[in-house]
Amino acid sequence: MSWTREQMAARCAADIADGSYVNLGIGLPELVARYVPEGREFIYHTENGLLGMGPPPPAGEEDPELINAGKKPVTAVPGAAFFHHADSFTMIRGGHLDVCVLGAMQVARNGDLANWSTGEPGAIPAVGGAMDLVAGVKTILVITQHTTKEGEPKLVERCTYPLTGQRVVSRVYTDLAVVEVTPDGFQLVELAPGVTEAYVRARTGAPLNARGPDNE
Repeated sequence: MSWTREQMAARCAADIADGSYVNLGIGLPELVARYVPEGREFIYHTENGLLGMGPPPPAGEEDPELINAGKKPVTAVPGAAFFHHADSFTMIRGGHLDVCVLGAMQVARNGDLANWSTGEPGAIPAVGGAMDLVAGVKTILVITQHTTKEGEPKLVERCTYPLTGQRVVSRVYTDLAVVEVTPDGFQLVELAPGVTEAYVRARTGAPLNARGPDNE
C-alpha cells in the first residue's frame, strides 16, 4: 500500500503550525489547501498577488479573475488582500512567509532541491518563483512521489539536475514515507500503512537513517 496524493497532502498539512503564512507550489502541493486540520488556520499566499486564498470553488462557480499562481480557480477568505506581483515577491524575499510546500524532481540528503529543470538541451525553463521561495521562506516542505515513473529514486545522495536551492528542504512527504532532512542525512519519520522500512530503503538513492523510538 501507499498514501494517495490526497493523503500525502493531508499528512503534510498536519505538520503546519496554526496561524502560519503558507505558499503552495504548483501541482501536488496545491492539494494541501483542502486539508487544514480542524482548529487551525493557515493564511495562504500566492505569488500572483493574493493573501487569504481559500479552497477551490464549487464547479460552475469559478471566477476567471480569481486564480492562484498555477492559474487554477480559487476562492478568497474574508479579509483577503490583493496586491501587485512585485509586492508579493517582496513578502517572499523579505522573510514574511513561514512555510512553502513545493514539488520536486530530486531532493539530496543535505537538503538541496532540484524542481525546475532536468537540464536537458531544449528543455523549457520553468523556475517560476521557486528560487525566491526557497531563499526567502522560513521552512521548505516537499511533496513528491518517492520515485519517478521509471522507478528512479527522487531522494538522492546528490542532485544531478540543476538546483533550485542549496540545503533548503526540511522535510519530504512521499507516497511511501515522511522523511526528515537532518545534519546526518535522511531520517525516516513515518511509513505509509503497509509499507516496510526495507521497501523504502530500496527506493531511496541515499542512506536512510532508521526511525527513532519517538517515531515507532
